[in-house]
Parts: sequence; structure tokens; C-alpha cells
Amino acid sequence: MKFEHVLTAFLAEPWAIQREKLGVLADILVARSEGDKLFSTEFAAAVSDARAKEIAEFDGKVAVIPVYGVLANKMDAFSAMSGGTSYAGIRRSLHSALANEDVKAVVLDIDSPGGSVPGTEELATEIRRLRGGDKPIIAQVNALAASAAYWVASSADEIVVTPSGRAGSIGVYTAHDDVSAALEKRGIKRTYISAGKHKVEGNETEPLGKDALAHIQEGVNRSYNRFVAAVAEGRGTTVGKVEDGFGQGRVFFAEALIDRGMVDRVATLEETLERFGADTQPTYVRRVKAQNQAKAESAEALVAKLREGAPITKREFENGLKGLAGLSNSEAERAARLYLKDGQGDPDDGAVIAALERVLVQAKTFKI
Repeated sequence: MKFEHVLTAFLAEPWAIQREKLGVLADILVARSEGDKLFSTEFAAAVSDARAKEIAEFDGKVAVIPVYGVLANKMDAFSAMSGGTSYAGIRRSLHSALANEDVKAVVLDIDSPGGSVPGTEELATEIRRLRGGDKPIIAQVNALAASAAYWVASSADEIVVTPSGRAGSIGVYTAHDDVSAALEKRGIKRTYISAGKHKVEGNETEPLGKDALAHIQEGVNRSYNRFVAAVAEGRGTTVGKVEDGFGQGRVFFAEALIDRGMVDRVATLEETLERFGADTQPTYVRRVKAQNQAKAESAEALVAKLREGAPITKREFENGLKGLAGLSNSEAERAARLYLKDGQGDPDDGAVIAALERVLVQAKTFKI
């Protein structure tokens, strides 16, 4: 295998990232390493794209800062290959947004499996120092905030998760690959000449010794403890509650996140932006949604009154039918008039009334 040092260095980094994602990244790196070239022009293009994403977008009075892909302290070719974001870029964008007089709130738009540990603590600490001011910092899980991404999110004033979103994966790990068999197969026997007892411990050409393993585990434990402590401080709870109730490496969906106190509310990015004054939808779209919401509320009110046997006005009956059965204005008006015996009907109106009664019987047990 070519470039085994690159893969070894990559895996040896302490990671706060979903295990599956790191495995995919390692596979990609191996594939690149075994090709003709490790770096190519497409990598350079990816770096440029990543730099462009680090610039916050402004939606009305709200600054939206993208936190996408694998997170790293500084953006490099490999991080960019995964569509990553740098902690340094997020910090710059955050400072710029808060310094803008027109901005009333900042939203971290997060969709990330996590990333490397270096840089995470510093960014999370900086966010905690900046929160609580006139301009709230909102972490919007849209739709994944795992590991290092949740570490960052937990430092915001508020965490909002989209209905289909997931978050968590509180944990740290690293890996060691023993490639001695692969080297031997290629007729290579490497010898390290070093000074310093532990200078080359844990190298990739030999099994991992007990002392080296203990030292690496100590580093992983240190990062994990600082991760848990940061989440506890950010969420206003205790380290014990984070360790016991926040999953110990598991990822949860929106409802479970609310129950465990890991997020504050469930809402889409658009709903969060609108809550802070941003105009995210065309007038027509907003009007249709408002009309449909009104129909749903009218249907729910009709169903409630039918269950209770409470008096129903003609207008309530009409509006409720439009939401419940999708009737037009004229159809709902005629149905209400017939059912409430408001005026004379045609001889064949009995079938209409019977059908309407069946709808209303079903409505008494209907759940909206």
C-alpha cells in the first residue's frame, strides 16, 4: 500500500466524529493513495469551494453560518474533499456577523458528522463567551449534529433540531493500523532509528504495545472528559447527567433529544429564521400555508365539538368541512345548509345528507 504514513497519521488523530463516517473517509484516502497521484486539481477546486462556504449568508436580519461536512481546525485538501468546514472559518464568520449592526441573530446551520478534536474546544469556548448577548446564537441541527458538531452546538444560546434531524454521538476515539504484514508481503522491512524512549512508539510497522496503548487511551480520555464537561456547561447540566443521559456515543432523533434535554425545540431552519425576523418564503407560498393551517384548525375545532356534542354554528360547520373533507366554499355552504336544515333541499338531497352523516360519524373518532 502506498502512502501508508498518510493513512497512519490520519487515523492516529483524535476524532470526535461518527465512526462510520471516519471509515468512509479512510477508504477514500486509501483509494487516493493507491492511485497515480495523491493530490489533483479537483482537490484544489474543493478547497476553493470550501473557502467560499465559510462566508456567512444573510437572510434579512439573520446571519446564517454553514457548518457542513467534516470539521477540522484549518481547511486542507483532505478536509475539503469531504465538503468540510474549518473551525477557523466558522469563528471568522461568527465574529463578522455579530459585528454587523444589521444582524439581530446568528444561526449556525449544522449538518455534520463531527470532525477532528483539535480546534473544537476552542471554538465551543468562544461561542459560550459570545452567547447571552443582544444577538442570540442559535444552533440549528439541519439535519445532523454528531460528535464535534454537537460539541459546538451545545455552546450556543439555543439548540433547535429539524423534525427529521439527529444529534449526539458524544465520544472520542482514534485508531492504530498494524501494516507490518502488508509491508512484509511487499518485501519491505522498516527500521526506525530514534532517540527518546517513546519517540516511535505506536508506529504502524509493529503491534501496539501496552504502554503505548495506555498513553493513547489517556489522550482519548482527556479529550472525552473535556467534551463532556463542555456539553454540561453549555447545556446547563452536570457531567453526570451528560454521561448518563446523553447517550455515550449514540445518536438520537428529535423527539428523544427533547426528552433527554439535549436540544431546546423542534423546528425547521425556515421556521427558526422566521422566528427572528427573516423573510424566507414567497408571498404565495406563505399565503397557501396560512390557508391550509386555518383549514386544519377549523377541522380540528369541528371534530372537537362533534365529540363533545356542543352546538355548532353554520360558519363553523362550513369551515370545518372545508378542512375535514376538502370541500369548496359552495360545497361546504350547501352541505351545511342541508345538514342544519337551513332552507329546503331537493328531493334527492337525502343521499347527500346520508353521506355527510357518515363523514361526521367518522370525524368523531378522527385524529388530526
